[in-house]
Amino acid sequence: MKNEVLSDLNRREFLKGGSFAALMTLLGGVELRAQDKPKSADAPTQYRTIGPPIKCGLIGCGVWGREILNTLAKLPNAPVVALCDHYEPFLRRAKEIAPNAETFTDYKQLLAKKDVQGVIVATPSHQHKDIVLDTLKALKHCYCEAPLANSVEEARAIAQAAKAAIKVHFQSGLQMRSDPQRRFLLEFLRSGAMGRSVKATAQFHKKQSWRRTAPNAEREKEINWRLSSATSTGLMGEIGIHQLDVMNWFLNAHPTAVTGFGGVLNWSDGRDVPDTIQAMFEYPGKVMSHYECTLANSFDSDYETFYGTDAAIMMRGSKSWLFKEVDAPMLGWEVYARKDTFYKETGIVLVANATKLAAQGDTPVEDPPFVNTPLSYGLAAFVANCNTTGSGVEDFTSNFGEDEKGLKEYLAGLVKNRAPFAGWQEGFEATVLAIKSNEAILKGQKTAIQKEWFEV
Repeated sequence: MKNEVLSDLNRREFLKGGSFAALMTLLGGVELRAQDKPKSADAPTQYRTIGPPIKCGLIGCGVWGREILNTLAKLPNAPVVALCDHYEPFLRRAKEIAPNAETFTDYKQLLAKKDVQGVIVATPSHQHKDIVLDTLKALKHCYCEAPLANSVEEARAIAQAAKAAIKVHFQSGLQMRSDPQRRFLLEFLRSGAMGRSVKATAQFHKKQSWRRTAPNAEREKEINWRLSSATSTGLMGEIGIHQLDVMNWFLNAHPTAVTGFGGVLNWSDGRDVPDTIQAMFEYPGKVMSHYECTLANSFDSDYETFYGTDAAIMMRGSKSWLFKEVDAPMLGWEVYARKDTFYKETGIVLVANATKLAAQGDTPVEDPPFVNTPLSYGLAAFVANCNTTGSGVEDFTSNFGEDEKGLKEYLAGLVKNRAPFAGWQEGFEATVLAIKSNEAILKGQKTAIQKEWFEV
């Protein structure tokens, strides 16, 4: 288990971020940070975790599946009642986290369990399609990890099924869409504080082989599916999809073209999936975006930066900073903000409700594991939205019967009550872009992005 954990790309480490404030203190950034989640009964829906329990089943109990279990264990209304994995050692480890859950080696047996209301699919990407389609057919709420699939055709099949399954809630695992810090930054950016968008950059650097050990050759091939282009969407799909989705979300557009490069520059062990990649995206309005990822070096870690004519915004985990240009107009609230000095630059700490900033200490406060991470917000949103959709269906059918068109319109009216999440459309679009970007990287070429690729 130790080797497996060490060799695995720790998604929590990426999605949560680490202690970056010390560097920003040196560079002069102004931190942008959303307020802690409200604790009152009047708290916004997206931060509520109290509600009727949604009994969950997990399919896929590998490293990331167990991360999901640890996170669910911190939610007060997400009891895990069923676990499934065809590999018995994974099941045993998962059972240690969820001791009251029933275990299965066949996912269809889990879906047949009547008390399972919500299903989280955390298997390898190339195994998602049949599991998700059967989950929706069984009228279970479904959370599918990103990317949705390893091919556009299978991702489209999932999106079509999710779109048609109006009686259940479908959510893709783009957790940053549920993160209050990202949503605060989106509103801040859209307010025009950055000026006109010019470019964006994002990166992920972590030295590790991405290879896992196994007791035999057959299992080793199976567990290292990410190292084969036949089953993997590569670094772009398995890591970069989250940051790519944030860039598209914040820039409010799809790129029109992508130019990719990559290769096996360090881990020459027979893999045909690059361990180092770069991709340049062209967006409408003369906006450029650059993404890079490497498993060969850890320096500079991971973050995203958006550049405008008046300021730049850097984001890493739960920390964000604004760097203003000297000729930028005053926003008004800067006088209240904490300012960190970075070399010869001064950055403003971005915080929600910045006109009433509370005093912040110089020492960064790290969130405990599994709490207040994008994954925790994403799963909390999933549970809340399962309740919203489920109660909406029950209320409508008890009053009006089986009227599919009317039910669809009624559920659409409940959108304001839903916690922020990435649905089938966002999941499909991000998956398509990740797959096509990965193809451009493998071929080392420029690819024009076609609008019809996003049709469902």
